[in-house]
Amino acid sequence: MGLLNLLLTNPVAFAFIAIPLMYAIIFHELAHGYVAYRLGDPTAKHLGRLSLNPLKHLDPLGTLMLFLVGFGWARPVPV
Repeated sequence: MGLLNLLLTNPVAFAFIAIPLMYAIIFHELAHGYVAYRLGDPTAKHLGRLSLNPLKHLDPLGTLMLFLVGFGWARPVPV
């Protein structure tokens, strides 16, 4: 049942997994935008995606699915 089962059985372990996982997703998407920007595509910068703000990168449904079934997604960086 994904990370939801871990949340119900061991909330501390859930926090130790979920928080770094969210940061990993944010850094991953930020890296996509940064590389695109460095290669000449300013779209990510114009849309504010070169940011560590989680609201810019995390897709609500994708994040929920990550916790419920163990896989999810972030908002794709437009390039």
